[in-house]
Amino acid sequence: MPARSSYAPGTPSWVDVQTTDPAAAKTFYAALFGWEYADNPVEGTDAVYSMAEKNGQPVAAISAQQPEQVQMGIPPMWNTYITVEDADATAGKAEGAGGAVLAPAFDVMDAGRMAVLADPTGAVFMVWQAKEHPGAALVNEPGTLCWNELMTTDLDTALPFYGDVLGWTFDDFGDPATTYKICKVGDDGVAGAQPPPMEGIPPSWAVYFTVDDADAIVERAKVGGATILVEPFDIPIGRIAAIQDPQGAVFSITQLAEPAVG
Repeated sequence: MPARSSYAPGTPSWVDVQTTDPAAAKTFYAALFGWEYADNPVEGTDAVYSMAEKNGQPVAAISAQQPEQVQMGIPPMWNTYITVEDADATAGKAEGAGGAVLAPAFDVMDAGRMAVLADPTGAVFMVWQAKEHPGAALVNEPGTLCWNELMTTDLDTALPFYGDVLGWTFDDFGDPATTYKICKVGDDGVAGAQPPPMEGIPPSWAVYFTVDDADAIVERAKVGGATILVEPFDIPIGRIAAIQDPQGAVFSITQLAEPAVG
């Protein structure tokens, strides 16, 4: 169902974007997806974490990049959070499996506990031990998260890491020659993995949002100042496109051929 109040461990459950201009990003995504925002000051700082809401439910968030990220030339990006039972233990597993702990586990007020990790190929992701905030309260409907996807040139190294750390198993999607993998928790496909579709994309996690009309959303994004990296095209599950927002963060959209069930 689109409404969610919990996520099984190993399931991507939240996304946020760290950007150079949160106010402009909020305006862009509001026009694109119809988001409204609840601005939450970050305790002890001048930062604000803006919860994006759809139908009054939290679906994503927007915040400012840290100054050190800007100084290092790290571009704005969408982040994938994966639910785990124990963020500290998962960070320890990641390090033992050849990954890196970029930020050890820490509490996010009463919302949960998280750590920032990188797999052995360099793709960065967050793990989320939920307390009061389980993750996105709506998924798989227009303007909400529908899929997360690992892109790396070295699946042979990355996939065993995620198997060890998150307990994932993997199935081929369609023709094995396409090298697209479905990452599974039990019998459920929770994410995808594939080599980058074009040269120059570093190992990273991509986020997809559901839309009801991919072509119309692309045109709306252009009006808002976005760059269209991949124009809409058809795949077996629907119609997709890749967009770079005006600040530089990349995301994808999916017009599903059939309504998602969960």
